[in-house]
Amino acid sequence: MRVSCFITENKSTVPITVLTVNQFPSWLASQTDIIKTWFSSNGFRAEVGNVRLIPDGSGRLVRVVVIVAETDKGFGVGNLPLTLPEGNYQLEQPNELAHVAWGLGAYQFTRYKKATRQPAQLSVSPAELTALLPIVESIYLVRDWINTPTDDMGPTEFAAVAEQMAKEQGASFTQIIGKELLEKNYPCIYTVGRASDDAPRLIDLRWGNPAHPKVTLVGKGVCFDSGGLDIKSSSYMQLMKKDMAGGAHVLGLARMIMQNQLPVCLRVLVPVVENVISGNAYRPLDIIKSRKGLTIEIGNTDAEGRVILADALTEAVSEQPDLLIDITTLTGAARVALGTELPAVFSNQDEVVNALIQQGQKRDDPLWRLPLFAPYREYLNSPIADINNNSSEPYGGAITAALFLKEFVPDTIPWLHVDMMAWNLRPRPGRPVGGEAMTLRALLGYLSARYIV
Repeated sequence: MRVSCFITENKSTVPITVLTVNQFPSWLASQTDIIKTWFSSNGFRAEVGNVRLIPDGSGRLVRVVVIVAETDKGFGVGNLPLTLPEGNYQLEQPNELAHVAWGLGAYQFTRYKKATRQPAQLSVSPAELTALLPIVESIYLVRDWINTPTDDMGPTEFAAVAEQMAKEQGASFTQIIGKELLEKNYPCIYTVGRASDDAPRLIDLRWGNPAHPKVTLVGKGVCFDSGGLDIKSSSYMQLMKKDMAGGAHVLGLARMIMQNQLPVCLRVLVPVVENVISGNAYRPLDIIKSRKGLTIEIGNTDAEGRVILADALTEAVSEQPDLLIDITTLTGAARVALGTELPAVFSNQDEVVNALIQQGQKRDDPLWRLPLFAPYREYLNSPIADINNNSSEPYGGAITAALFLKEFVPDTIPWLHVDMMAWNLRPRPGRPVGGEAMTLRALLGYLSARYIV
């Protein structure tokens, strides 16, 4: 991997002092007159995000001061790897989250354009680096996969990166492709993806001891979403290369699980399609008989993600997993409700979702729970099928989408459904503009707490 922003050697480093706005005055008061004069002559203001480089008498850099928010848990240093001069640094008060933020802040997408510069290096211990790399490397991969255009990350290429990752981690990998999906009773996946020249498929990855608790991850893998015959406008199609982000996320989470050797029996299912237009594209008002046997009326071809997930979830629950997690870029409605930086999470068990949210708060990787509000299920009623994939009401779209998925998950199986943006529209420390891995650190923390005694 290309994570190159950490050092473990005993080298000379420049200390980084991290202060909140309220801490800065007392810190400055304790400094020498030369440092006080330096800050004063530079017109420094103790505002969140401001950084000052402090030289010695010969002009050599000897300290960095950065101002972070009062609520900052560590991510305030995430801008430093690509803004500080190249060199070696060390946090005066290091913590795990700040180290993660440093690693994530050093990310650059370099598949089509050379890196602008080399990141500054942060000194960590060998043990800290061992814990950091599975997280930072996996998030780099997820970001890379999301950022890659569909021409280089269609269903075939997505399956190839999944197979390579499985091989590297010692997992088994299989896929069901094209019309074989019909032969093996995955009609929803086939029907949504059949219009593409790149055949739809179901990726299936397995790892771990069968005697351990079974954890199954399901990810939405729509490599491009034109909307189908209910075509999106140009502006809404701009970011649709990222509609496979759910699939990318479950691969990234699986990699973290495997590298940390969590005692689980892991299965990963990703239905991978392109939702495009051709003479054999599926149509509004078509009816698909799902793998479960429920008939689905297509109220809108642009609500395709839930349709392909129906078959994948049906297969997932057939093995009665101890925990089922699906990750998706499912609805714009979740973004309207919570904005682009706060993923929505639904669950059929309070204890499970509450524990996950606590892990997210601890790791500055937040989620917000939305309800599986049963009365809205009637919005999905169809006069000629068991269920419609599109709500009859324009409100509560994230909830009705989750209720659609709930039809394929029995209440006896603990279930988490995450609906996210998976893209940063604005730069933040450790979170550059572009594809983003959201909730993965929270989920890894939850799984570690649940399965490591």
